[in-house]
Amino acid sequence: MSQHDATTDRAPGRAPAAPAKGGSAPSLEPSPALDLGVQLGGLRLKNPVLTASGTCGYGEVYGDLIDYNRLGGLMLKGTYLEPKLGNPPPRIVETPAGMLNSIGLQGVGVEAFLRDKLPALRRLDTAIILNINGSTVDEFAELAARLNGVAGLHALEVNISCPNVKVGGMEFGVDPRAAREVTEAVCRASELPVIVKLTPNVTDITVIARAVEDGGAAALSVINTLRAMSIDVRTRRPKLASITGGLSGPAIRPVAVRMVWETARAVRIPIIGMGGITTAEDALEFLIAGAGAVAVGTASFHNPSAPLAVLDGIEAYLREQGMTRLRDIVGSLETALYRSTKMEEK
Repeated sequence: MSQHDATTDRAPGRAPAAPAKGGSAPSLEPSPALDLGVQLGGLRLKNPVLTASGTCGYGEVYGDLIDYNRLGGLMLKGTYLEPKLGNPPPRIVETPAGMLNSIGLQGVGVEAFLRDKLPALRRLDTAIILNINGSTVDEFAELAARLNGVAGLHALEVNISCPNVKVGGMEFGVDPRAAREVTEAVCRASELPVIVKLTPNVTDITVIARAVEDGGAAALSVINTLRAMSIDVRTRRPKLASITGGLSGPAIRPVAVRMVWETARAVRIPIIGMGGITTAEDALEFLIAGAGAVAVGTASFHNPSAPLAVLDGIEAYLREQGMTRLRDIVGSLETALYRSTKMEEK
């Protein structure tokens, strides 16, 4: 698999503060540079914070409100071979600490994406990751082949976990053999790094994760939304036209963190953690549990700058902890648990 370097950088040291009146001058030594780089298989990110698929469109939704160049990457809206209208409205419902959606993977189709969306994305200094969808294994493979070698595209995120479509999506993600088959087909068709997005709507996510790893995936996205529903008690009808939808937002974060931890212990490939991240502390839970990067999604609907706040908070945490490398905290929960066990044995 070829290397797709989506740029690297290092955060500059902070300028020394002016001395307080009557006090001694602070050290003029700048803060050490932070190494926030992340390696996801053949994909290099300059930092661990991305936008989650479906929440920033094709990059145009918040383009005038947030500097995407500061982020590690953009995970774009799901795309099929052909345009899709999605599900009928209503298809979004707020819930306590979360949101239900049943958009149904509405999208412009691959030809319109390449013609109308990608040119503007090529001007950004960040990784561009396209979420791809298919109703059959052959559709996934054909779409991956169509995108292979396209300038300005750094990786594919294979969606085998959407709960809001009748054919494809989660249908592949709940069966380890089907999940592996799709992964193998996409990997054969494309030299781009392949990231597979897993569903939480399974008994044991590690079974699917290992199957996808065996199929050649470079990394995993953990997790997609939880299948859920909400009822209007006055009309006694579902609030979503499609009856059920995908639950996202802070309500699902503890589930997502647990699944990242379980998956990290079961596979050797990197993980992008997602599900209810609104603050840097939320993101740090995922990183400590074993994710190498994180994606911010639903939080952007009420605060478009949430991904940048998460990035700034991670940087501040590393400095407070006296660390200079992001990788020193990735998966550090296992180290803490091991030390605790050893102490108990003594």
